[in-house]
Amino acid sequence: MVALIIIKDLVKVASHCFISKIILKHLKKFITIVLRKEEKKDYSLLSSYRLITFKNMLIKVLKKHVANIIFKAVKEHKLLP
Repeated sequence: MVALIIIKDLVKVASHCFISKIILKHLKKFITIVLRKEEKKDYSLLSSYRLITFKNMLIKVLKKHVANIIFKAVKEHKLLP
């Protein structure tokens, strides 16, 4: 898995972003595609379409990594009953 290979670099980038309180602009971008729903009678209505949004993959990896760190700390210090 690519994330396992570059995890140290990801951690450095994430740490820098959190310390400096910045999120890079390209990490905030989404790609949205519009798909027609099948068998709709009137495609002039918005309800005849489905929006699918894709997040930047790097930000997903960073969020998962941070969530894992928090989970380990909670477990280690027995913060939840």
